[in-house]
Amino acid sequence: MTYMINRIITGAAIDDIDTRTREALANHGFGVLTEIDVKATMKKKLDVEMPAYRILGACNPKMAHQAIGIEPRVGAMLPCNVILREVEGGVEVSAIDPVASMQAIENSDLTSVAGQVRDLLAKAVEAI
Repeated sequence: MTYMINRIITGAAIDDIDTRTREALANHGFGVLTEIDVKATMKKKLDVEMPAYRILGACNPKMAHQAIGIEPRVGAMLPCNVILREVEGGVEVSAIDPVASMQAIENSDLTSVAGQVRDLLAKAVEAI
């Protein structure tokens, strides 16, 4: 089983990919609930430099509501994190496979919802 959805966009800047990622997520029913600028946080907290690295907490409200209805504790695994990080020659976009992350909860109904979310996330990442 693959645990990540990955894509490298060559010749791209992180701000452009950030905008494109948000648009692709929105077009596939996701909103960005949280965002963490890891680069800025590491500079502020540890005074270290690192390449650009952002974490976007994406949520599809319909799927989240369905998952919480099936298993109320699933919120500990939400939202779906999508990372954007500078790599040599471009930007890598990665997201956890929700089916893999939901393996901690044995519930076939939840696995089905996670599969739907995985498909939507994969389509969003491909659309960037």
